[in-house]
Amino acid sequence: MSRVVVTGAGGMLGRAVLEEIAGSVGFTHQQLDVCDERAVRSALQRERPHWVVHCAAYTNVDAAESEPEVANRVNGEGAGIVARAAAEVGAGIVYISSDYVFDGSKRSPYVEDDPTNPISAYGRSKLAGERAVSESNNNHLIVRTAWLFGPYGRNFVETILALARERESLLVVHDQVGCPTYTRHLAAAIAALLESPARGVHHVAGGGACSWFEFASEAVQLAGIECAVEPCTTDQFPRPAARPANSVLRATREQTPRLPHWRTGLRAYLAERGLLASRREDDVVPPEVKTG
Repeated sequence: MSRVVVTGAGGMLGRAVLEEIAGSVGFTHQQLDVCDERAVRSALQRERPHWVVHCAAYTNVDAAESEPEVANRVNGEGAGIVARAAAEVGAGIVYISSDYVFDGSKRSPYVEDDPTNPISAYGRSKLAGERAVSESNNNHLIVRTAWLFGPYGRNFVETILALARERESLLVVHDQVGCPTYTRHLAAAIAALLESPARGVHHVAGGGACSWFEFASEAVQLAGIECAVEPCTTDQFPRPAARPANSVLRATREQTPRLPHWRTGLRAYLAERGLLASRREDDVVPPEVKTG
């Protein structure tokens, strides 16, 4: 295994990558500010990695609408700083990007070569990061993923289950569709990419697709919580940042790892957290769904 440095190692994905790749070295935000070029160059010159998995990011989609310069500084300029510093020591970089670089108007899944057109400040900042990385380091992997959930930090599943325990019913939007992605599955895919000759843009997200409503309903049912989950529209649940109605990602490149179905990831997550209370025998999900 190559020597790997992980930025954002205190976050949900960063911690999973750190645990997946034996011998990797992680830097949390407190340990390394990716916007501090001198600090980044010093850290990478000291560690001399073969790869940098850049998980550090500004992730508050709604807050980015009121502070776009901060989001762009971290997700765009910070990514460029890390990519350049990696290139200086001969290292490649993996940049974690987002389904939100698309506008959601396509009626079928998005593939790697589809035109980008972000509709939120967060999406624009992630696209800026893609461009900064590709321009700053020829040895790059841009991994677009979506709807992350995992054992570290707050995520949609944890929030929904907490609300479901407190309320008799919940409204969840049904007109936004995407690919929930378990961070441990994604971390394993990133590790596999590092050992492959793959380069460029790759779509790596949970197999299948669902709405937030379907995702929430499945989580509540599998956790055995008595709560009615009901659908609502995006207009009924306004947020500061626009979300793409369709952000389903599909991989078309042979070297891209295909992740297990999102339901498989959800069960694995709930089991890891000790929250899996039921399993429907009539809901058979293949262990892996090919999406190429």
